[in-house]
Amino acid sequence: MVTTRDIRERAADEPITMLTAYDAPTAAVVDDVGIDIVLVGDSMGNAVLGHDSTLPVTLEEVRSRTGAVARATDDALVVADMPFLSFGVDEAESVENAGRMLKEADADAVKLESGAHTVELTRRLTELGIPVMAHLGLTPQHVNETGGYQRQGTDADAAERMLELAREHEDAGAFSLVLEHVPANLAEQITEALEIPTIGIGAGSDTHGQVLVITDVLGLDEWSPPFSKQYADLRGEMAEAIGAYKREVENGEFPAEEHSHVEDDVDDVY
Repeated sequence: MVTTRDIRERAADEPITMLTAYDAPTAAVVDDVGIDIVLVGDSMGNAVLGHDSTLPVTLEEVRSRTGAVARATDDALVVADMPFLSFGVDEAESVENAGRMLKEADADAVKLESGAHTVELTRRLTELGIPVMAHLGLTPQHVNETGGYQRQGTDADAAERMLELAREHEDAGAFSLVLEHVPANLAEQITEALEIPTIGIGAGSDTHGQVLVITDVLGLDEWSPPFSKQYADLRGEMAEAIGAYKREVENGEFPAEEHSHVEDDVDDVY
């Protein structure tokens, strides 16, 4: 079973693989394939809950789906993504919310969309035994502040601040760092500056690992980010399967005799 200590020690070893999952069947497949980390991301807002952003995702939705993922996962590290306003407002409430992910949903760690406001919280959580994955660069919970999903760290001041925050979160005890939608050369420099592993999404190939949203990988959405890659067209395959079912019901092919059961003792009920 993969632990946070294993991930921390992998910085100089083989690449780390990470995918999101939001339900037990998907998590079981991701785990069987041997993915290192399963992230129950607040990206569920866009990916599976029908929202336009991650902001409406609730703590209970993440807790419930983290539990489903954890029950289906034997080997991968399960990380719960703390949703908007579940942390950073009040320290005691933040600690309690994060702790529930481990205590009630069986997560192994939590992920925080990070900034200056999460440095001390990261320190406190790790002191209490709640491992923290930090997240810098594009942080979708700040979409209303940033004005969209633009690449981050594109000028010298922003890049230096991101490096500083990365070091601060490492010092506070984070066991890894996600870098999202940042210039590849900045991600490379942050990776070289840290001892903890970096995991990139839209951050080039020089991080210690990569993460993608599972619906993008499987081709379930009509659109995916330019830094992602579709490895299948499950949306198309699903449409074919559902269409075949519809046709067979309409023309009487389904259910066939082999899909039905006859009980002789009930022949004369009516």
